[in-house]
Amino acid sequence: MALVSEFLGQLTLSYGGEEEPAFPTVVPVHDFDPNKDAARIETAIKTKGVDEQTIIDILTRRSYEQRRQIAFEYERLAKKDLVTALKAALSGSLEALMLGLMKSTAQYDASELKASIKGLGTDEEALIEIVCSRNNEELVEIKRVYKEMFKKELEKDIAGDTSGDFAKLLLALFQTKRDEPSNVVDYEKIDEDARCLYEAGVKRKGTDVGTWISIMAKRSVPHLQKVFERYKSYSPYDMKESIRKEVKGDLEKSFLTLVECFENRQLYFANRLSEAMKSKGAKEKVVTRIIVSRCEVDLMKIRTEFKRQHKRSLYQTIAVSTSLNICVCISFPK
Repeated sequence: MALVSEFLGQLTLSYGGEEEPAFPTVVPVHDFDPNKDAARIETAIKTKGVDEQTIIDILTRRSYEQRRQIAFEYERLAKKDLVTALKAALSGSLEALMLGLMKSTAQYDASELKASIKGLGTDEEALIEIVCSRNNEELVEIKRVYKEMFKKELEKDIAGDTSGDFAKLLLALFQTKRDEPSNVVDYEKIDEDARCLYEAGVKRKGTDVGTWISIMAKRSVPHLQKVFERYKSYSPYDMKESIRKEVKGDLEKSFLTLVECFENRQLYFANRLSEAMKSKGAKEKVVTRIIVSRCEVDLMKIRTEFKRQHKRSLYQTIAVSTSLNICVCISFPK
């Protein structure tokens, strides 16, 4: 697992001498030469025992668009598809990581969603994490890519694999009808939504889940942040406490994920990473999924939130809490 750890370390750390990017941890490399990279990867694959280090060094230090160019040059040079070559040369966690990097963020999310509903049993944890944490733009792109990759409508697959209010919430989010943020603060609407959330839940016997879904799936994030603050003037509990009292199971987890992401999406991911690494059998799949899916989006902010909330770096926590021992070969700042 040491080589897998190198990947995680390289995706979570900025590179020596370079200005730390504001949001992603993976940015396009300067002086990029896809021909040279393709040739180095081919040599690494042909090396007896496979030179995995070289493959890691290249693919974890290039943006997705640069990896696409490498793949194009590799096929021209080696007369075979790079993904196919990587599958043949690698195995286990390292193979999964490298193949994940060969997808765009939306393609990776679509693949993870497909895997979460494929076959017997559903990985609700992954389903909730992805669907409830992505914004309108991300969800629209995931749906488009999913149809392109699997020739199926994502909503139909979700509907066929989930049920009840949980399914209704996920499908409402996939409709991507969330309002865009506005410079105008509608205090009357904020008060109305806060009161509706209270009256649909804590105030009555039983929960009007439909009202909760409608408000949380359609209102803009800045609006909802103010709604949750206003909600406290109606309810003796805050929104998260109310959710825990009113609903259970996957629906509870989904609503909580939404609220946490509305309040601070990067903190949600930071806490999820921390939770995944708490137990002795760390959920390395969760750690890998978050790092791969967010490394070109907002992983730098997630790192910052992790350090602020948990008082140690994400780097150190991965090293101590998982078998992904990233300390063995990473020389970048911790």
